Amino acid sequence: MRTTTAPRDTTVAPTDPPVTRSRRRRDPAPYLLLSPAVLVLAVVTLAPIGFLVYTSFTDYSQRTLFTGVHSFVGADQYTTLLQNPAFWASLLRTLVFTAAMVAGSVLIGMGVSHLLTRLGRGWRHTVTVVLIVAWAMPNVASSLVWNWLFQPGYGVVNWMLGIFGDTAGLNWAQDPVLAYVVIWLLIVWQAVPFIALTLNAAETQVPHEYKEAARLDGASEFSVYRIVTLRFLRPTLLLVTILSVIWDYNVFNQIWLISRGGPDDATATLGVFTYKTAFVGFKIGNGAAVSVVTTLLLLALTAVYIRNLLKAGEDL
Repeated sequence: MRTTTAPRDTTVAPTDPPVTRSRRRRDPAPYLLLSPAVLVLAVVTLAPIGFLVYTSFTDYSQRTLFTGVHSFVGADQYTTLLQNPAFWASLLRTLVFTAAMVAGSVLIGMGVSHLLTRLGRGWRHTVTVVLIVAWAMPNVASSLVWNWLFQPGYGVVNWMLGIFGDTAGLNWAQDPVLAYVVIWLLIVWQAVPFIALTLNAAETQVPHEYKEAARLDGASEFSVYRIVTLRFLRPTLLLVTILSVIWDYNVFNQIWLISRGGPDDATATLGVFTYKTAFVGFKIGNGAAVSVVTTLLLLALTAVYIRNLLKAGEDL
């Protein structure tokens, strides 16, 4: 019996024309969706920054607040600022104190993060809740409580130290070294929870196979952490370090509420120096110049740090 096969249909079904790159670029929908966020950022961020830069080139002062009268003085505010020894002294204090706070926060945060990996589930959840509560506390409230703890007359710390000797005359805020110790402890206490929880989230993702291989090769636990764990933590460690530099460089509330920059401006960092210049001495134009210079220095420090890590082959 002879069979026949139907001829195949060789017609090609019509397809939609491809969407070209130019057509995608002309689509206004993405820009319309982003426009509210861009508008909000422009109003609350770009406009104040622009006004700050403009003010730094004027003689804006207390008189201007009432009359609105001010003059354009060019770079005179920056010239006066760079010739002020108090600015350079506050800058040096800021750099040294920022380095001490970042180093303490990151190192202690790394230790707490690694400790969380060694705790059982119950203790790990308990420590995590405690860290979140400490981190969520407003820094003004915690600074006031911290100031009360270190009060010379009725503070809890002096009372506890009184067991070992007479601490009736120990005034923490009136001694430059002790004031720095109190502020350093407060800022590190506030920063450690975020760093520890962030690093712990990254540390839990380290493959156990690499650790077991290192242990089989005879590596100690410290070597396993240094060779294996830190290698995977470097991107996250870079992130928290940069954030810590930015936050600690701009610390103001804690210093002002505990020592007000004293004694004799011994703890007056750039934040305190800017506040006293602009809102105590009412040299608002000069204070704006300090803010601009401070921002540029912070950007330069961050850029150098990131550039060096990129040269070393780290991925951001």
